[in-house]
Amino acid sequence: MSATSSNMMSLGTLAPNFELIDTISHSILTLQSLKGNKGTVIMFICNHCPYVIHIKQQLIDIANHYTEQSINFIAISSNDIINYPQDAPDKMTELMSEWKNPFVAYLYDESQEVAKAYQAACTPDIYLFNETLNCVYRGRLDASTPKNNEPLTGVDLRTALDDLLANKVINATQIPSIGCNIKWK
Repeated sequence: MSATSSNMMSLGTLAPNFELIDTISHSILTLQSLKGNKGTVIMFICNHCPYVIHIKQQLIDIANHYTEQSINFIAISSNDIINYPQDAPDKMTELMSEWKNPFVAYLYDESQEVAKAYQAACTPDIYLFNETLNCVYRGRLDASTPKNNEPLTGVDLRTALDDLLANKVINATQIPSIGCNIKWK
């Protein structure tokens, strides 16, 4: 497991649009059809990454809590499924069923063009966009990783979400996410 840091998209960047297959509904979905009324979290994850597995319950809890407040959560996997078949769309469908579908979609980015447009580098790579789809937060969930003893709280993302919902300025000092590198073709 090699640790890769996120690239940290510039704050204020408009979320790149996409049209991807959803492994839950098996429909082609767009960013415009999935965005939340008050904000949108886009997460690049995958099925097998130990960093994603480590934060699984926090991701589910955060999505379940903030979806009720008009924040939509979109997960995207961009991994090469030839060399990493455990990340294939059918396995993505199984994973979301196991997780009880906490996100509005778990999309498959076969071409990897969406990951490149978002400058995604690792799993998890987390972005928060406001109601106009401008980036207001990008970075880690919290300080916890599979190998350190930091508590898993989701505090960094939760604080950004709470500030967005309260119309407060989100602290621009943000710490990159760290995880497994996206498995490029």
